Amino acid sequence: MKRRDFLRTAGGATAAAGAVSASGSAAAQTTKEVVVGPGGNLVFDPETVYVKPGDTVNFVWESDGHNIVVESQPDDANWEGTEGGAGDLYDTDHEHSHTFETKGEYQYFCAPHKGAGMVGTVVVNESGQAPSSGGGGELDPEHMGVPIQAHFVGIATILAILVSLMFTFFLLKYGESSHASGGNR
Repeated sequence: MKRRDFLRTAGGATAAAGAVSASGSAAAQTTKEVVVGPGGNLVFDPETVYVKPGDTVNFVWESDGHNIVVESQPDDANWEGTEGGAGDLYDTDHEHSHTFETKGEYQYFCAPHKGAGMVGTVVVNESGQAPSSGGGGELDPEHMGVPIQAHFVGIATILAILVSLMFTFFLLKYGESSHASGGNR
């Protein structure tokens, strides 16, 4: 291969990679959807949504009489919820979008249904995903609601061994019942 051919190919590949990375950063911004009142239920689905800075959350109404009121947000954020604040309600097929630029937690609620638990959270972090729980290590059974003590497990194991040994002893010593056909007479 000649040097000119090599430089032309390398230059073209570099330009193509630069174009792909430039378009890749623009395409990296995503839109996530939160359903407001799905099936007439008084919830936001999902209740907690994770996004990266620059991502957009689109709220889509599936039932009537809801709004979004911002309860708390990072200091330098500017989300105001739905227009009209707590007084204006919106019905099915309404949509509200907001692009979240500032990292942190944004707590929001539906004003008429806050008492029923219609609250939600937008978490803006670098990964745009829920934090990992530290790997798939072994869980302690007490986390599943079973209070197990180590000495109880040991006692139960020893008891099971003793019961099986006693059963084997009586079966070998006395054999079958005298009323059964066959056996050791």
